[in-house]
Amino acid sequence: MASSRHRSPQGHRVRQDGHMEKAELEERARRLAAAGGRRILGIAGAPGAGKSTLAGHLARALGPGRAVVVPMDGFHLAQAELVRLGRADRKGAPDTFDAAGYAALLRRLREAAAGDVVYAPAFDRSLEEPVAGSIPVGPDVPLVITEGNYLLLEAGPWAAVGPLLDEVWFLAPDDGLRMQRLVDRHVRHGKERASAQAWVSRSDEANARLIAPGRSRADLVVE
Repeated sequence: MASSRHRSPQGHRVRQDGHMEKAELEERARRLAAAGGRRILGIAGAPGAGKSTLAGHLARALGPGRAVVVPMDGFHLAQAELVRLGRADRKGAPDTFDAAGYAALLRRLREAAAGDVVYAPAFDRSLEEPVAGSIPVGPDVPLVITEGNYLLLEAGPWAAVGPLLDEVWFLAPDDGLRMQRLVDRHVRHGKERASAQAWVSRSDEANARLIAPGRSRADLVVE
C-alpha cells in the first residue's frame, strides 16, 4: 500500500485552458495510478472551482476499473442534524461535515485488505442529503480520486486528511467565473436567483476564504 504523501515545497502551476493542458493532467493521473498499490489523488479548491467536473473527467479518461471518484460531500451532515445543531444556514462550512468520518474512510481505502470492496457515501443534490453505501471501490482499483473544499484545511479533524493523500491538486479558476457557476448551480437545484446570489456572497465566499491558504500546500495548482 502506498505511504502517505510528502508535500512538495511549492506547487507547480499548469493552465487548464486547452487540449494539451488537459492531456497533461490526465497523464499525471495515469502515472499516479501506475505507481503501484492504491494511490489517492485529492482535488481541492473553493466552491464552484470545478473539482467534481475535473474528477469525473479524469476517472473517465483512465477508464473503468482504473479510477473511482469518492467525493468529500458524501460526508455532509444530514439536514435534520444541521437543524438540530443550528448550522443549517451555514451548510457547507467545515463544521457541517463529518470530517473525522471522511478521514477514516480515506484511511480504510489506503489499508483495505486484499479482496475487500470499500463502500463510500455520495451526496444527492436532488435531495440535498448524503446517501451511504453509494460508491463501491473494488480491491483492484489503483486510483481513488477524492474531491472537496477542505482537503488542505489544517484545522481540527481536517488536519488528518492531507497526510492520507498521495497528491493534492488545487483548482484556482477566475473568481468571477467560479461565483457565476455557483449561482447557476444553486438555481438549478431550486433556489431563486436572488437567493442564490445572496447565499454565494454570504456562505460560499466565507468558505472560499478559509480554503484559499491551502493553495500554497498543494502539489499542483491548476489556474
